[in-house]
Amino acid sequence: MTEGTYQIFWTRTAQQDLKRILEYIAADSEVIVRRVYLAIKQKTDNLHQMPLQGRIVPELRYYNILTYRELISSPWRIIYKTEGHKVWMLAVIDGRRNVEDILLNRFL
Repeated sequence: MTEGTYQIFWTRTAQQDLKRILEYIAADSEVIVRRVYLAIKQKTDNLHQMPLQGRIVPELRYYNILTYRELISSPWRIIYKTEGHKVWMLAVIDGRRNVEDILLNRFL
């Protein structure tokens, strides 16, 4: 690992979120599953070099919780946090759902 490179780790919860999303989409199209997976993977892989590129999660900012950031791969919101040279992927949530309730249940 070089000086400016961050390691990316997926929590079990984020892995399960992604798995559920892909399984749901697979019922309609394997092609779309691959496209969604690759789009999310590309977004998260970019965090190796620029971990602070995501915005602070607006629903949590309202409560002055500034630790969590997100990337958007529409309609998916990829929630993560950084610690040292590590990036922890915490959740992949469908942005069309009531995200505030989901986040508050998970992170408060």
